[in-house]
Amino acid sequence: MAVMKRKGYGQVEPNHLSAQYTGQIYAQLPAMTGTTSGSGQEATTTWAPTEQLENGQFLKYDYANGRACADENADGEWMLVFNEVKLYDERKQNYRYFAAKAADMTDGKIYPRLLKTNIGDIFTTNTFKGANGTVTDGDATITTEELAIGNYVKIGSDGWLTKATTKPASGIVFKVVPHFTQIKDATAKYTLADGQDAVKLQRVQ
Repeated sequence: MAVMKRKGYGQVEPNHLSAQYTGQIYAQLPAMTGTTSGSGQEATTTWAPTEQLENGQFLKYDYANGRACADENADGEWMLVFNEVKLYDERKQNYRYFAAKAADMTDGKIYPRLLKTNIGDIFTTNTFKGANGTVTDGDATITTEELAIGNYVKIGSDGWLTKATTKPASGIVFKVVPHFTQIKDATAKYTLADGQDAVKLQRVQ
């Protein structure tokens, strides 16, 4: 497919996520971001509430330390951020993307809904970290790398999905799979509810 552009926040379309049936959903810990200062034995990490989370990011559920975080060294497995927005106004049923923001929470912390992914799970997303960095508001545009059928996708050290040049030897790995609209029509290009480009991923490792 062509280079994928995204306007607004990341989205997830849960095609076949086993956690929705197995109950492997975790939502008790606040999302925290660590800032490390110093080096070696003198290094110290200060934790503060994560300011913003988008669907499609990944966090580790570090229960022993009481936080969900995008820290590759934290205990626990990377889990998919899949928050839901409650729509109380029928006139606003066309919400298509949103971000959870700490500033909107009563205690200043986001308690994300995290889904464990298992091998074989399939979901569609446009939440990739491109060269322009992360989206900071609903009107920003992000450009990702070109993604084609068969490409491998990994979780970066910061919890954002990124294209892998080859299949990683370890860790969670996804693969770009076709979207079958007709028997003879299989393409990597997929369109979300608001018409934005996305790709369908299957966990293969």
